[in-house]
Amino acid sequence: MRRYSLRAVAPVLALLIALAMPFAADASKKKKQPEPPQFSRTETILGWINDYRLKPTPERLPAAFTAMREQGQFKEIEQAGIYVGFIAGVLGANPDMAEKLITEMFPMPPHDQVVVVKAIAYSGLADWKELMGKFVERMPARKVIIERYLYGKMQVLRDLPLESPIAVDANWGYYFATGSAEPIQRLVRALEWSREKNDVEKLTIGSMVKWTLAQNASKDHDLLRYLKLSLPRQPDNISVPLTEVIEGAETFELAQIRKDALTAIEDLKTKGPQNSRNFAWWGQAGQTVFALGCVAAGVMGQVYMGVPCVVGGALSNVALKYLAPAQ
Repeated sequence: MRRYSLRAVAPVLALLIALAMPFAADASKKKKQPEPPQFSRTETILGWINDYRLKPTPERLPAAFTAMREQGQFKEIEQAGIYVGFIAGVLGANPDMAEKLITEMFPMPPHDQVVVVKAIAYSGLADWKELMGKFVERMPARKVIIERYLYGKMQVLRDLPLESPIAVDANWGYYFATGSAEPIQRLVRALEWSREKNDVEKLTIGSMVKWTLAQNASKDHDLLRYLKLSLPRQPDNISVPLTEVIEGAETFELAQIRKDALTAIEDLKTKGPQNSRNFAWWGQAGQTVFALGCVAAGVMGQVYMGVPCVVGGALSNVALKYLAPAQ
């Protein structure tokens, strides 16, 4: 039996150890890699949405969608704008995965299917109608709304007027999913309304767009840079409030923007023309989060990270009481 000396086999052992070290390091790294947090709380979902565009994980969308609906986030569709816009953005940014992601969201109750229908229509995918058609049989209860989108009787996100309660939040949701400039461009155009003198609803929406742009730009350098680059191309009615947004974001003087908004709204409510003193629409607005929730959340310091307007019905009621005129 042949014997090998330690000196003879040492080089071979050294080589084997050297070859094994990367694999051992990789195995150790995989073991230490923490599992992503489960979507068991609303804060976890919002944190994921807030950070998503920096490190996209589209494969987690079905699990997040399930958590959203189980937590009741789709109970009032007009309050779900940021979720609808975010889901639409993920689908739009991942055309090769879109069908698979939607398939993995099923099954779901018919009410929650409205979110999927809107997200597909808002996705901006070139073939969104074909994609919608693939799920018609799985959503027979949503036949009417599906047909209205397919035949152009309901507006997609790029055409949705910002007066619509869901529009502001949906555009923010799309931005959080993609980092795209398009939803920001639409929001910037609404800054004109932050100087509105006759329409309290437009003033409220414009003021909240202004505040949320400043709030998010103060935390998002890419957003702030885009706003700066777009400033020279804006007309005066937008460049003035946009300059104030940029100034507020850079100096973190966000409270002043909110204060100015509340003062302007209150002034128009009390001193404006008769049409601005018709507050019938406030009751409807109190059921949504599109603008009033932003004010209430800002006043109470309850905006989670950078995500604007994501508040529940209870806080919307607080906003209604906070902003609605005294009876």
